[in-house]
Amino acid sequence: MEQALPIEAKRLKKVREEQNHTQQSFAELLGIGATTADIERGKTKLSGKAVMELYRLFNINPLWLYGHSFTKMAPSTGGDVSPKIITLTPDEKETIALVNQKAAAGYPQNIQDVEWYETLPAFNITLPQYRNATYRGFQVEGDSMLPNIKPHEWVIGKAVPHMTDAPNEKIYVVVMQDSVLVKQLNKLPDNPEQVRLISLNPEYPPLTVDVKNIQELWLVNSKLSFDLDAPQESSLLREIHQSVEELKKQVGEMKN
Repeated sequence: MEQALPIEAKRLKKVREEQNHTQQSFAELLGIGATTADIERGKTKLSGKAVMELYRLFNINPLWLYGHSFTKMAPSTGGDVSPKIITLTPDEKETIALVNQKAAAGYPQNIQDVEWYETLPAFNITLPQYRNATYRGFQVEGDSMLPNIKPHEWVIGKAVPHMTDAPNEKIYVVVMQDSVLVKQLNKLPDNPEQVRLISLNPEYPPLTVDVKNIQELWLVNSKLSFDLDAPQESSLLREIHQSVEELKKQVGEMKN
């Protein structure tokens, strides 16, 4: 029995034919080799570079390309901060991909590379708080969000489709063109083309960035911590302890 073609192979061919390209000329245009024949036959996977070029040249929505959206064309204006790739189980259920500190360094460059996403660990959370939405986990690097979020902790973010859908003054994972940041996002009422990213640690100055340079936005709604310290004594308990010790010392001196 002949194996069914992947949907991305069919849709790549559709785009190529709509643009009046041969398999050879289309491959050259996308910079992916001599021909698209093997991709269209399902023998070779569609690379992240090809997906990126389809988006850049023809505004093709990556989610449509892989059958996860009915919208073929991606928005051409700034503000689209939706996930470029979602991760699924074999039975088509969404998973939460985990992006550790090392992977985060390459995340912006591989944001549309399906094969790269397949290297990330992923899991499911069956709690009701994680239903009916797309979530992703990111490991925090640095101390810019102290005291709320410590270095090496994990935050779980809910995908935001568009900047207009982002609640103001909340904490987000902000995927820029060259970095992944965890910041509080403040919208500028007099300039919707820019936002200000705030660190909770006052030692770090705020950043003002263009909305068009934000690739993805994830609203942080929970975190995972594996470094649970024992609670420290309160200052009041320490003072009482010191007072008791001083009182014992004075009583001892009186007896002598």
